[in-house]
Amino acid sequence: MKKIIIAGLLLSACFVTAQETPKPKYELESQTVKATFYYDNGQVKQQGYYNKDGKLHGQWVAYNADGTKQAIGEYVNGEKTGKWFFWTGSILNEVDYNDSRIADIKKWSKEAVVLNK
Repeated sequence: MKKIIIAGLLLSACFVTAQETPKPKYELESQTVKATFYYDNGQVKQQGYYNKDGKLHGQWVAYNADGTKQAIGEYVNGEKTGKWFFWTGSILNEVDYNDSRIADIKKWSKEAVVLNK
């Protein structure tokens, strides 16, 4: 009986270990650190850079669990800046940031019709 319990515990430990979320990956690139975060299924969740002060800096890209792009934008010393793009189904949201504050939002749709007047 004791052997069965030990075997069961070892087997369950193997299943728990196999289901761990992949650990983030950090790579030093000159003055920045490239960070990659993962979903449980191994797909990339987010990828971007930190500066030497540990603040988000440079391009960041976020992905859905199926690997499709969800968002892309820029940080400068921890603040969102410039144009960010967010994909939700067939809708693309273009958000302009100024000092991490939303300055403008535009929505684009696959069904949109462009007229030349």
